[in-house]
Amino acid sequence: MTNKIIWTKIDEAPALATYSLLPIVKSFTKGTGVEVETKDISLAGRIIANFPDNLTEEQRISDYLTELGNLAKTPDGNIIKLPNISASIPQLQAAIKELQEKGYDIPNYPEEAITDEEKKLQKRFSKVLGSAVNPVLREGNSDRRAALSVKKFAQKHPHRMMKDWPKEGSKSRVAHMTENDFYGSEKSTTIKEDCDVSIEFKSKTGTKKVLKEKLSLLKDEVIDTSVMNVKSLRQFYAEQIEEAKKDNVLLSLHLKATMMKVSDPIMFGHCVSVYYKDALDKHADTLKEIGVNVNNGLADVLLKLDKLPADKKAEIEADINKVYETRPALAMVDSRKGKTNLHVPNDVIVDASMPNVVRDGGRMWNNDDELQDCIAMVPDRCYGTMYREIIEDAKVNGQFNPATMGSVSNVGLMAKKAEEYGSHDKTFESPESGKISVISSSGEVLLEQSVETGDIFRMCQTKDVAIKDWVKLAVRRAKASGSPTIFWLDEKRGHDSEIIKKVKTYLPEYDTAELEIKILNSVDAMKYTLKRVRKGENTISVTGNVLRDYLTDLFPILELGTSARMLSIVPLLNGGGLFETGAGGSAPKHVEQLLKENHIRWDSLGEYCALVPSLELAAEKSGNQKASVLAETLDAAIGDYLENGKMPSRKVNELDNRGSSFYLALYWAKALAAQDKDAGLKSRFEKIANELEANESKIAEELLAVQGVTVDLDGYFMPNEEITSKVMRPSETFNNIIDNI
Repeated sequence: MTNKIIWTKIDEAPALATYSLLPIVKSFTKGTGVEVETKDISLAGRIIANFPDNLTEEQRISDYLTELGNLAKTPDGNIIKLPNISASIPQLQAAIKELQEKGYDIPNYPEEAITDEEKKLQKRFSKVLGSAVNPVLREGNSDRRAALSVKKFAQKHPHRMMKDWPKEGSKSRVAHMTENDFYGSEKSTTIKEDCDVSIEFKSKTGTKKVLKEKLSLLKDEVIDTSVMNVKSLRQFYAEQIEEAKKDNVLLSLHLKATMMKVSDPIMFGHCVSVYYKDALDKHADTLKEIGVNVNNGLADVLLKLDKLPADKKAEIEADINKVYETRPALAMVDSRKGKTNLHVPNDVIVDASMPNVVRDGGRMWNNDDELQDCIAMVPDRCYGTMYREIIEDAKVNGQFNPATMGSVSNVGLMAKKAEEYGSHDKTFESPESGKISVISSSGEVLLEQSVETGDIFRMCQTKDVAIKDWVKLAVRRAKASGSPTIFWLDEKRGHDSEIIKKVKTYLPEYDTAELEIKILNSVDAMKYTLKRVRKGENTISVTGNVLRDYLTDLFPILELGTSARMLSIVPLLNGGGLFETGAGGSAPKHVEQLLKENHIRWDSLGEYCALVPSLELAAEKSGNQKASVLAETLDAAIGDYLENGKMPSRKVNELDNRGSSFYLALYWAKALAAQDKDAGLKSRFEKIANELEANESKIAEELLAVQGVTVDLDGYFMPNEEITSKVMRPSETFNNIIDNI
């Protein structure tokens, strides 16, 4: 029986690393009954699949994302999902431009949709924007933790990125709103019977508009609505700008515009317009004429200035630069390029940026390329309070020690598009003052929010089947690990109060007698967890979808140096498995380095680790003993890879991703040759292991020899396959051994 593993083709550094790793995986599994197949769900692939209209037969590709979404709902789903781009509008536009240059007749994205045709086009593109992939594939809840071998290695060889918190004290802090945010306005209810609802806006003058026509809800599903009041948001930004100026600290904004693809770009845009108010107000008419959209950041403003006569462009640029004289300094993304925290909405992503603030002693980079204290704005209290707590803890207790700190694993509620990330199609900017209501087909108002012009309304759903499975998974992990298990739920938050009722209903269905299970709000949960972390004790966090994302970056970055080293298992509701390979937040920088120096520092440890449970699932489903042996020996090889320090270096002319994957292949072949459970695999890999070992220094030389020069892959979002393969597989000796297995 063939066991099929789907390996997703994605973007940027993990996609490049696949060119090196996948030939090894395919060769090692050849003839074992395990088949590894790729499916293209990259940003470019998704655009092509959604716009086949004017493409040639050769250019078209299938809608693999929908195909994989269907597979994830079956017991046969066995998918290894690498990090993909959650596209912001600027990224989408850059990808479209590249495809057009390659001869693909793809329409431009209409930023300002005025005609019906443009609105239709915008709707079609919305399938590609933001977190388009994850909600489709995540037909199960999340089990994220460090593999035992990875954690042991991290404690034995702690990463060196931690910087001390200043002994003289830190001015850094997390700032969040205290009222009129999503947290404060959230209302929630549990649906009593299957029904259809619509979302409707009614102005104070009585005009009505249907925002969403028909939404089918299931019995026992939890729905919630919340509103971000933009007047209060702008006031909050203005206050923090004053505070940062007064304290002489950097100002930074931490949102998730890639995932919260409607709400967070709007919130980002408000910060840009408040900070640069003097310049933007002065030239408002001109900027409107040239189509500036502050939601895309200052970079969009500067780019659109090219449409103006040189003298007008220079005048506006001078006024923008003048703003910096009276405003606090901004945290920098890249000081050499003059890229600030407010340049592009997807450059500073809260889940990746806030751990770095903790790691760097409460500081961010300033314009002189030095670390400086900062005010980190995380406007909404649903998440801001949790980050505030860890910053305050570090101020008192100092930096965390990766050699001794305990682990924080996570059980995350995300099945069936659970919670906040599923709300893009139910997020709206209020056209004027009035009310936005969720109304059942029988006319009953289920939830209602008062709104003012420009306020951001959000509705979210969480299916009962997802909640029930999440509670079950939490109990299973608690039993398997013996660690205290904390549900991060706040009874003062509308959504959480409904979830708490369900947790209290479903927990008694399991034997929890010997288990320590608590329900704590995020501040208390963080305090409890940090106490244990500092004592070297492990804790399981059980959270909703967004906190799942944030915590599984926060703690791993501190513990392991990167969240890409986490084991991320999604037991699918119908019996399959989705195995995710870590975060791709730093992937663009890795591509930049490859192009500049032909050195790629992406660590494929996440992919190595994900392949182990994927092979185990293949073995479990079919009784394929060979798949079981492959999994066991790969696990041993990962241990050797870590123990021998074969991770990619950050520096050119040292071991990089390509060398790392060579060493994994060497250790995997040796482990297969040493095992006695499968004689066929043993004899086959004895020869391979000997060949790889005999040629180790030659292969290492060939892999290093190519570094230190620029490379051109003929594309960023859609690199040329042949060129990229040559770049990522530069050792003829190694290729010959692998390709002839």
